[in-house]
Amino acid sequence: MIDISVTGLVKSFDLEKKILDGLTFQVDTGERVGLLGKNGAGKTTLFRILTGELTADEGEVVIATGRRVGLISQIPVYPAGYTVEDVLQSAFARMFALKDEMDALARRMAAGDSDERTLKRYGDLTARFEGLGGYDTDTAVNKVANGLSITADMRQRYFDDLSGGEKTRVNLGRLILEDTDILLLDEPTNHLDLQATEWLEEYLRRFRGTVVTISHDRYFLDRIVTRIIEIEDGKAEFYSGNYSFYAIEKERRYQERMKQYLKEQAKIQRLEKAAEQLRLWAFQGMDKTYRRAVSMEKRIERMRTVSRPTKAKKMDDRFASREFRGDEVLQIRGISKAFGDHRLFSDIYLRIGGGERIALLGENGTGKTTLLNMITGREQTDSGSIRQGPSVRTAYLEQMVHFDHPERSLVDTMIYEKRNMTAQSARNRLAAYQFQGEDVFKSVGVLSGGELSRLRLCMLMDEEINFLILDEPTNHLDIAAREWIEEAVEAFDGTLLFVSHDRYFINRFATRIWELSEGTIHDYPMGFAQYRAVKEEEKRAAQPASPAPKKGDTRTGRGNRAQQAARKQLTICESAIARLEGECARLDGEMTVHGSDAEKLAELYRQKQDVEAQLEQEMSRWEELSLQLEEQES
Repeated sequence: MIDISVTGLVKSFDLEKKILDGLTFQVDTGERVGLLGKNGAGKTTLFRILTGELTADEGEVVIATGRRVGLISQIPVYPAGYTVEDVLQSAFARMFALKDEMDALARRMAAGDSDERTLKRYGDLTARFEGLGGYDTDTAVNKVANGLSITADMRQRYFDDLSGGEKTRVNLGRLILEDTDILLLDEPTNHLDLQATEWLEEYLRRFRGTVVTISHDRYFLDRIVTRIIEIEDGKAEFYSGNYSFYAIEKERRYQERMKQYLKEQAKIQRLEKAAEQLRLWAFQGMDKTYRRAVSMEKRIERMRTVSRPTKAKKMDDRFASREFRGDEVLQIRGISKAFGDHRLFSDIYLRIGGGERIALLGENGTGKTTLLNMITGREQTDSGSIRQGPSVRTAYLEQMVHFDHPERSLVDTMIYEKRNMTAQSARNRLAAYQFQGEDVFKSVGVLSGGELSRLRLCMLMDEEINFLILDEPTNHLDIAAREWIEEAVEAFDGTLLFVSHDRYFINRFATRIWELSEGTIHDYPMGFAQYRAVKEEEKRAAQPASPAPKKGDTRTGRGNRAQQAARKQLTICESAIARLEGECARLDGEMTVHGSDAEKLAELYRQKQDVEAQLEQEMSRWEELSLQLEEQES
């Protein structure tokens, strides 16, 4: 059965360019479809047409009869004074209408109405109400709220007081709670932390209806979708697989088209050369060859049907690195931070060495951005100290990019920020970041989130730095821009500290994980895949809650948690030291075996130096953690 049918869809917002130009596709019941395309390709416009919010200029859209469509895109306006709980409960409006009619019928029957039609109607309504889970709505709401990290306190807050990300989560929860057959999801993971994203993935895998999602989250696309529809130049291109399949197949199709194009061009060149020779002979008096030359030229024109395949122009720039001297980039000693009665974290001790790549993870609201702002001096600590090494030069890409003068054009912003830059140099640099033509004269204030990030990166990459701090760097960026920033980070040879919920990005770069939870930071000296395995093991090995403290034990719960966290980090550190010592012993054995092979010996010696450097770093961490634990216990 076909749930969505789109035929010959055309839509434009000005006379010069059609965003959708004859778009045609269909989605079958139960399919999981990923809708891809660069920013501005018309993906959100298509969703607004599917829901009836926009009208197409031409073409036809058919939604299967009786199928209910739910969209997460723009946040709807709710009545003034609506709490989060009210928004979530609004998902059951249809169910509440059934309940009102059931109650009215029950009152009529209690008053003596024994009409067969009344009894039948009441029975039908009761069956439908029970089938929709009408007697168990509280359980459904609690389950969804817990999965999306919508806390009990948050459920009592006014919806209008929430941040944009919080509103998106609540609206996603409302949509899930509705009896919806077709889910249209526009960047559903953009404001979700890792836990909420994984919960959503699990929900979608169990969802029996149809899902069409716009997403730039490659990990999410790989786990959820089974078919890709790419919108390019207003038309649809189809790929029967997840994102990984799409990426490989797209490149294969490009190479195939290029091969066909080059083959055709070679044939055309041969024919052109033959036609030129025929004309030359005709000029020399061989009249019959003239008609053959004209015929061949017409044939050549008919062959010019395949245009040269193109790829989107990639941004190609790298961070300007500055040499780092020293062995310590950052030292954090005993810092704490609270806002009123809400304590984010306390007694944090951490150290960053040169060349490390650290991912700062944690649920939304735990204080990740606050910590980055404290490291960069934008926020003050309540206690403790943060010290950077003397040769450290830092660049910070904040999550919500802000410019002090949004009324300025892009080119003027570049000139004012970079005093030694001419107007032409500014335009050339902006062009490298895909701000071209009249775009450079737009006001900064009208840029999208992704465009603001690109503009800030355009400036950051011109500075000589050795410590790069990124807060959600891939948010609002399309896949091509994400791949570009990943290549730039890959080429950066300095120290990296970043916050991200993009699992693809974390898995590619993190060599160390800081997990911010329960008011402290748990340090995992390992990559993302190993960290996930450790977390799974921790879940399996979790013990029941500890008994209540014995009488006379005056330690606070927060103090106990801090000590437990410190002991846990000490254990992780000791495991890392044992592993590195074992690696040193293995390399010593290898060096003995290959003592007569100078090239192999040099490679093994280099590896051993790297391992010994890591070992020294872990031993320093062990000393710091031991000192920290002593301070807490005293």
